[in-house]
Formats: sequence, structure tokens, C-alpha cells
Amino acid sequence: MNGKEFDYNGSAWNGFLMFFLNIAMYGLSGWTFVEGIMASDADESCAVWFVLSCILFIAAITASCGFSMLEPNEAKVMTFFGKYVGTFRKNGFYWINPFMSSKNVSLRARNLNAEPIKVNDKTGNPVMIGLVLVWRLRDTYKAIFDIDTTVSSTEQASGSATARMNKFEKFVAVQSDSALREVAGMYAYDSDNESEVTLRDGSDEINQKLKAKLNERLAMAGMEAVEARINYLAYAPEIAAVMLRRQQAAAIIAAREKIVEGAVSMVKLALEKLENEQIVTLSPDKKASMVSNLLVVLCGDEPAQPVVNSGGNSF
Repeated sequence: MNGKEFDYNGSAWNGFLMFFLNIAMYGLSGWTFVEGIMASDADESCAVWFVLSCILFIAAITASCGFSMLEPNEAKVMTFFGKYVGTFRKNGFYWINPFMSSKNVSLRARNLNAEPIKVNDKTGNPVMIGLVLVWRLRDTYKAIFDIDTTVSSTEQASGSATARMNKFEKFVAVQSDSALREVAGMYAYDSDNESEVTLRDGSDEINQKLKAKLNERLAMAGMEAVEARINYLAYAPEIAAVMLRRQQAAAIIAAREKIVEGAVSMVKLALEKLENEQIVTLSPDKKASMVSNLLVVLCGDEPAQPVVNSGGNSF
């Protein structure tokens, strides 16, 4: 167990056995009450029968409040007149001391799909970022007693356990917002430096960092982040158009670099092949003119227009 949490070691009897005993107590209470009436009609002492009937009836009503049923991955935080006496985790139908107070909590994993929020990345650019989180309770003592989970009378109408879990979800939502803002501020949305981890391409490292930050914040409430990952990432609307043009320009520049690199390689190959196979002898001026023309043709966006030279075969 973690921290101050420990298992409930008090009495927990079989619920079905106690159910039949409880029915028997109601029956005995009724029988003693009838015996008291018969004794009264016979002018005999009946006070003992009526007192015994009242005691049995009150005991039966009190015992009726001790029945408890737990499904898998549920728990009850037990207190005895304000003192924590353990966490009951046994699944099934049981009878527990009716003077024990209990608060039901769910230990099942839960999802949180946070709406995208606007944050500033490492370079100060506003971005929209969202996360999906899988979390669950780990320490029931901290969850119940270290944060405020008081359920109002209005919320009790929908079930105190459900209302309590809703409060946990609100706590997780606030802490996840804070952790997401902190992690997003550590990285740039994008970078020209390929070795730098960014929000756009560093998903594994960033998700691990986000999970660690969330666990730091949720530990105080006895919760843990099972999985956390960014599920939405985009520039904020006010700079999205500008950043799109920037990305387009970068893509165009990269494409031009590839085109020029390929064109230069092709021109070099053409000159070498002309010289090696002695197809034609070119003067330096003609080489420069040929290189210029080939680069224009290979690097141009428009298709080349052929020009027929009818002035002879001199180059």
C-alpha cells in the first residue's frame, strides 16, 4: 500500500448468511410482540415481551444497514466515527458493521479527452494543443482525504459515488491543463534544426514528458496517469495563414535546391559525354552558353521553346 492507505481488517461477514439472520430477527421481534399481546390478554406480565420485541426490532433495523456489495475494481473507504480504518476491496456481497461509514470509489481506468487550448511554444508562437489522458485512482486515502471531495445534497440525488468521481475528473482536468501548458512551453512547434525535438515530430519524448508532469501533479490526490498523449496540434488561427505560407516557401526552396542539384549534375554529365565521345568541340564561350541554356531549360517552370539554328554547324 502507498502512504497512509491500508486494507480494512475489520469484520466482514457473508452477506447471504446475515440476510437470513436478519430476517430471523424480524421474525423473532414479531413473535415476541405477539407473545406480549397474548400475555397482556391473560393478565400476565407482558413488559418483558414488549421490551424484547423492541430490542430485536431495533437490532434488525440496525443490522439491515450493514449490507454492502462491491463489483470488481471498486473500493470502499471505511471510517469509524471519523477515524480511517482501512479500504475495503473484497468483491461480492458482505455484511459490515453498520456503524462504519463508507465512501465508494471506482478504481477503473477513465478517459479524459481535453479540448484544445491555446498556449505559447518555446519560440513564443501561439499554438492550439490538446491531449487524451487515461487515468485511475491509486491511493484511496489521498483521493478521499487529501483533496476536497465533499458531495452536496443536490449532487447526492444522482449518487454520491458518481458525484465524487465527477469531482475527481474536474481535478484531473485542471491539472492536465496546467501540465500541458508547461510541456508545450518547453518545445518549439517546428524547427529547421533536425536534431531538435519539436512538438510536431517528437511525439514519443513529449508524451513521456507529459505523462511524468501529470503524475507529479496527480500524486497528491492519489491518482496516476496510465497514458497521456497529444491528440491535436495546430497553429493558432491568427498566425495559421502566415505559418502556412512559411511552410510552403520552405517546401519550394527545398524543391528548388533538388532541381538545381539535379540540373547541375545533368549539365556536367552532358559536357563530359560530348568531350569523351568527341561529338563536338566546344569553345569556352560556347560551353558557357550551353550551360546557361541547359540550366534554363532544366530549372524553368515553363516548357522550353525550340529554336532552329540555320546558320551552319559552327559552334
